[in-house]
Amino acid sequence: MAVPLESSDVTTLLVEWRRGDEAAFHALFARLYDELRQRASACLRGERADHTFSTTALVHESYLRLVELERIDWQDRAHFLAIAATTMRRVLVDHARRRSADKRGGGEAFASEASIAIAAADDGGGDALDLLALDDALARLAARDARAARVVELRFFGGLSVEETATVLEISPASVKRDWSFARAWLGRELRGDSVQS
Repeated sequence: MAVPLESSDVTTLLVEWRRGDEAAFHALFARLYDELRQRASACLRGERADHTFSTTALVHESYLRLVELERIDWQDRAHFLAIAATTMRRVLVDHARRRSADKRGGGEAFASEASIAIAAADDGGGDALDLLALDDALARLAARDARAARVVELRFFGGLSVEETATVLEISPASVKRDWSFARAWLGRELRGDSVQS
């Protein structure tokens, strides 16, 4: 089991990694592995039974992409987890696109408590959510309200709490809650195909 890292320990390892010490990244990843698995598991919770991506595969694919990142001015633990959340989103979307292409338009449903809450934000119902549809809707939301889209990415894909999201975005928890509420309602309408006016 991974040993919890204090925020200062994470920051130290991130600074060492930024300076080119790859061993620092490997140590950081090993120490945060359990937390990353929990976040990946939250992303995959509620998946269809025939989904081919496991929690371990998501964490490992994210690791491979994170290790390739360059020129990131790593700040702290929350910043690292935010980048990991973005990476997990990209891994899942890329996986869904490959599967969709393999099935020639078959798509891939992606359901979790969070996705159902997004898809059914206003009416309390809802079915499995297509990850590609969510990704497209998030791109449209980002064009309208980039911060709200980032809140969804951090909370939905990264599993960050309201407080962690506030720290990453350097805004108040109340602002995160407002953005999350707005984004859920907006995405819910978009994903149901309702017309959303500016």
